[in-house]
Amino acid sequence: MSRTPRSKQTEIEAVIQRALAGDQSGYADIYAQYAASLYRLCYSLLLNEQDAEDILQESFLYAFKNLHRYDAAKASLKTWLYTIAVSRCRNTYRRKRFVTVDISQWFGFEIKSAAAEAPEAAAIRRDAKESIAKALLELTPRLREAIVLRYGQGMTYREISEVMGCPQKTAESRVRLGHQRLRKSLQPVGLGLLEELLRVH
Repeated sequence: MSRTPRSKQTEIEAVIQRALAGDQSGYADIYAQYAASLYRLCYSLLLNEQDAEDILQESFLYAFKNLHRYDAAKASLKTWLYTIAVSRCRNTYRRKRFVTVDISQWFGFEIKSAAAEAPEAAAIRRDAKESIAKALLELTPRLREAIVLRYGQGMTYREISEVMGCPQKTAESRVRLGHQRLRKSLQPVGLGLLEELLRVH
């Protein structure tokens, strides 16, 4: 089970009980708290804004219809929601031709260039970002899930194992292998930017 601070867990359980009692504000509070990170997760896995939005809505619809089945003793609400979303993303995976992907949406923050960065340096940085995006796209879905959950969502290996439905050691192995493949496929400049990204989380 993912560990949530007791006070936070109590607060979440109170919101859930409000929702189950028919208080629509309870559902609204759950959506407000988790929608942004859940959308980022879906986008990172599907690489398509419309698909991500569709899966986000489907995931919350399913979660709200089945909220009475949620068991806080088995998983945190965040992990439960992520598990639902990842399951639906897996049903949506399909091969896409490579397009330029904004990797800031993968990791949830903007990669800023230095104010006085020379045009040549800015161009190198842009090419490096595109290289990282392409390298991420080339990972298998399971490795991409592991990398996104670990570095994009900041999840622990225990949480990743719960969301992906695999042993914790397998989750650790997938993150390590995904990282190794990214390092192998990137040129030094892209690798440096990747390390910059990974250090943030």
